[in-house]
Amino acid sequence: MSYSFVKVEREGRVTLVTINRPEVMNALHPPAQQEMERVFDDFQNDPEQWIAIVTGAGDKAFSAGNDLKFQAEHGSAAVRDGLKDVKGGFGGLHKRTDLYKPVIAAVNGFALGGGFEIVLSCDIIVAAEHATFGLPEPRVGLMAGAGGVHRLPRQIPYHAAMGVILAGKRLSARDGERYGLVNEVVAAGDLLAAARRWAEEIQMGAPISVRASKEAVVEGLGMTLPAALGHRFPVSDQMAQSKDFVEGPRAFAEKRKPNWIGA
Repeated sequence: MSYSFVKVEREGRVTLVTINRPEVMNALHPPAQQEMERVFDDFQNDPEQWIAIVTGAGDKAFSAGNDLKFQAEHGSAAVRDGLKDVKGGFGGLHKRTDLYKPVIAAVNGFALGGGFEIVLSCDIIVAAEHATFGLPEPRVGLMAGAGGVHRLPRQIPYHAAMGVILAGKRLSARDGERYGLVNEVVAAGDLLAAARRWAEEIQMGAPISVRASKEAVVEGLGMTLPAALGHRFPVSDQMAQSKDFVEGPRAFAEKRKPNWIGA
């Protein structure tokens, strides 16, 4: 499938998604969001694709979030109408809480507003040294309603999060690393290589085991610890019936690398 505002490349089991509107700092207007929705629908439903990496075109911005110029020109009603079928939320991702395949953010510059909210929706965050994160929505009469006000206080200390949300403070890549938000900070030229390395390390595990682990984490965070410990998660049940569940111990016993099939 061809896209006008997103570039999609498949690298083995990895889907590389590049937001491709560098002329507006990769801000997303409804047509771009519709494409992102289709991209993540395809990724979620494709058994041959196990991991996604999301980044932005160019070296200036991952994404500046919502395209406010488009909204100012066309009006809020047009934006709402353009987004009515984007069920996955901002960037096709922030409401996609049933996506248990890992998603890696490769943050190549500014990740602001909805751009930061896409990052917060990912599982692993790799940032270039010059990356900057922020939620400036109140300064333009909005709020970080695409998950930012909910995810950020769950991912960094409360007062640090409120400084970003209420006062418009920005976080550097090193700030993000210090708070445990960013997994790794690298030179800009090494960003995609680092993201691919994380993807390779994830692929050392059985894909259904990885998905079962993510499901248990995501769903379990909304439960009390006793409830989570006693709960049966669907993907975990699938894992126990899978061929990879047999392959892993067999490969260990035979002292060889497992041959994961994802089923």
